[in-house]
Amino acid sequence: MKIIFIGSGNLATQLSLCLKEVGHSIIQVFSQSIENAKLLAEKLGAEYTNDIKHIYQDADLYLFSVKDDILGQLIQNLPPTNGVLAHTAGAISMNVFDGRKENYGVFYPLQTFNKNRKIDFYQIPVFIEANDSIASECLEEIAKSVSGHFQFLSSDNRKYLHLAAVFACNFTNHMYVLASDILKDQGLSFDVLKPLINETANKVMELSPQLAQTGPAVRFDENVIQKHISLLKDDAIKELYIKLSKSIYSHTL
Repeated sequence: MKIIFIGSGNLATQLSLCLKEVGHSIIQVFSQSIENAKLLAEKLGAEYTNDIKHIYQDADLYLFSVKDDILGQLIQNLPPTNGVLAHTAGAISMNVFDGRKENYGVFYPLQTFNKNRKIDFYQIPVFIEANDSIASECLEEIAKSVSGHFQFLSSDNRKYLHLAAVFACNFTNHMYVLASDILKDQGLSFDVLKPLINETANKVMELSPQLAQTGPAVRFDENVIQKHISLLKDDAIKELYIKLSKSIYSHTL
């Protein structure tokens, strides 16, 4: 299948490289940054541009993998095309394409991506949505070629999936940032927490999140909680600690 990527960020990089690896032809890359477009295109053996109006019109699939706030504008400025249009956003409705094209949909891989970290796409659940049979067949073919786990999911359901992913991934990673800052102030390396982080993640592969929960907040040990709060200098982080502890306790089985 001939594919054009609109976007050259973390997801676009890993997905385009995977699609090329399994036999699809990435013919062009668009990015607002010509340097980023060129960098990814060279890895793919593709053409590149930073002008949306110079996008080729003969691809089978146009995958938009860009920031949510510029997606609509890029869709509107895209020249007439023959292929299916799809975006990879978790929180944007499929209807962003409505009125722009007959065949469109969503291709949403549920994973965190980094340009420089290769990932096994076959293990990633992919959620697709389509407005008609043509878009459905196209996106299903792409999903089957890269992932062993795909399913159709509506825009309404996907926005809740994306919300859950933000809690499970982005908020969790921010906790690592705060923990790293605490350790750094004491001259300690974040590396000392990695075995704990690994075990915490591994536990929820076997237990429910509620059963896996431990720590002073589960039993609401006020002596320990107050000691921790007294060690925190930032009032906003103190408030965060208190609210998280109360939330943990309220969800205790």
